[in-house]
Amino acid sequence: MADREVKRRLAAILAADVAGYTRLMEDDTDGTVAAWQDAREEVIKPKVAEYSGKIVKLTGDGFLVEFPTVQDAVNCAIAIQDGLTSSSLEFRIGVNLGDIIDDGEDIHGEGVNIAARLEGLAEPGGIMISGGVYDQVKNRIDADYVDLGLQEVKNVSDPVQAYAIRSLDAKLSVADIPAAVDGFEDKPAIAILPFDNLSGDPEQEYFSDGISEELLNLLAKISQMHVTARTSSFQFKGKNTDISEVGRTLGVGHILEGSVRKAGNRIRITAQLIEVATGFHKWSETYDRTLHDIFAIQDEISSAIVEALK
Repeated sequence: MADREVKRRLAAILAADVAGYTRLMEDDTDGTVAAWQDAREEVIKPKVAEYSGKIVKLTGDGFLVEFPTVQDAVNCAIAIQDGLTSSSLEFRIGVNLGDIIDDGEDIHGEGVNIAARLEGLAEPGGIMISGGVYDQVKNRIDADYVDLGLQEVKNVSDPVQAYAIRSLDAKLSVADIPAAVDGFEDKPAIAILPFDNLSGDPEQEYFSDGISEELLNLLAKISQMHVTARTSSFQFKGKNTDISEVGRTLGVGHILEGSVRKAGNRIRITAQLIEVATGFHKWSETYDRTLHDIFAIQDEISSAIVEALK
């Protein structure tokens, strides 16, 4: 086999994907594909070009971009999210600065891996950056930065310092959520914590996180309640934090937590709705189904929570 040339360099990496893409495709394949094409051609490609980025690859539900500077990467991320406010799709974006390996067709390395993991931590419509990126842009880009502390991310040995970032014209930041909730006493406020993975297989972590995220997206669409952002609730992932402290931190009166156990084509989901003020369960249920029923389970849990909070 002939030797293939690879190049190593330091680069700013932006990774993005569409939140809830699988469910959107299930509900409306043609509409989702059309919305993704519009977002790509009308916003993403023009903004990447404007900030001197290079699209490394496009995937079915996302894209990977390399930038010469961190400032260009973050400004582009903000511009993309601002440009997509009218889109029916919500993108999550992660930005990292790190070493990459370029094989001429694709880029690899921890710099890319961490950007992708940060993107997975971002809320729909949000941006997540690493500590190294924050140090470079905090005094250069006027935006709201929310320190989310050290985050354990898949396939990276050391925890990663993460910051949520929003432009000043964007929606409420994570830090604003408790105050915002206080102004709406007529509706219950709820946080969905990451569901525990009880499968005994670390590779299934993405699946349990996906269950939590889909429930959050479903409940956020219900006008009768306020739901905290993903970046707010996922800061407690892997932490044994007292429910009362979680409630105070997030400014919510109710917490949804649970666990997921997957074996072959079978799945067991346990969910509990807890009232923060008393620490008591208001509702709990266990679902034993096949993977084919996963969307139905999520709908059942959402409906049960609405009924419990009436």
